Amino acid sequence: MRETGNLAEEGRREDNSRGARRGVSMTQVEAAHRKRTAISSLIIFILIPLTVIGGSTLIGHHSYMLDSMVILIYTMVPFFMVFERRKPKAREIVLIAMMSAITAVVHMMFHFTLPVQAGTALVIISGIALGPEAGFLIGALGRFVCNFYLTQGAWTPWQMFCWGILGFLAGLAFNKANIEQLKERRFNFVAAPIVAMIFAFIAAYTSYLIIPGKDDTFFGWRLYAFGAAGLILAIVAQHKRLPIDGVTLAIFTFFVTFIVYGGIMNVAAMITSAAMKGGQPVHSDTLRTLYIAGVPYDLAHAGSAALFIFLFGEPLIGKLERIKIKYGIYR
Repeated sequence: MRETGNLAEEGRREDNSRGARRGVSMTQVEAAHRKRTAISSLIIFILIPLTVIGGSTLIGHHSYMLDSMVILIYTMVPFFMVFERRKPKAREIVLIAMMSAITAVVHMMFHFTLPVQAGTALVIISGIALGPEAGFLIGALGRFVCNFYLTQGAWTPWQMFCWGILGFLAGLAFNKANIEQLKERRFNFVAAPIVAMIFAFIAAYTSYLIIPGKDDTFFGWRLYAFGAAGLILAIVAQHKRLPIDGVTLAIFTFFVTFIVYGGIMNVAAMITSAAMKGGQPVHSDTLRTLYIAGVPYDLAHAGSAALFIFLFGEPLIGKLERIKIKYGIYR
């Protein structure tokens, strides 16, 4: 770990010297980063959802290949903005391609052997190590390639979006500057996110007790809706400050996979079904049923991804950081 810390310090000094040689101030770098994050957020949270929903409802479920290609084009825009002030190096593109391929291959290997969602964990690892834009691109591209072997369908654009957004959120939440402190666990850094999630689920249960509505059980849409609010508060509270250790990685992976991936895919199931002939119509009762039925699968998905990242997350992120520092990637 001490060696990794020395490499990180050398990499930061090299970044500063390169910036000085190019005449680029830290203020300009930070402004470019904020601009890139704003454009990425606009594309990811507005443009891509509109494209996916519009393709499913207006054109029909047969538009999934067109939607998938459009999403891939969208994801390339913020990624190549990383190279706004310089030409991308081949090694940087190769690293993205390598992580996309590894994500697809590992996910398929576990899909046919053990019920572990390793691909989801690798997308989150990629977002942490390579940044939110690269994390989204790897997630979307990896899922697109996976489905050539696991069956393409109307669900493909939705799965691409879900995997991509997991990588994007992971890149926003974690602090890579302290990579030399991988083994250090400090509860004060994760206290605010944990408290935010606990209060979110307490609020969900309280709302069920006060206004149950048509729900026969607490385990339904409230878990996802209130959980999403808690997750947003948690990421805002610890933006770029979450420490990279096994426990924190596992907790983050579990909640973001259950709430974001599960929550979106339940909506996707309703919309894609409505677009098919003889499918269930878009209705709140249909969505309520899907959320209740989806809880067991989403818990298994989130739990297995959290287990994988707990066991392998730290060493994989450390290896990617060493590759970045050694070859001067994304600097």
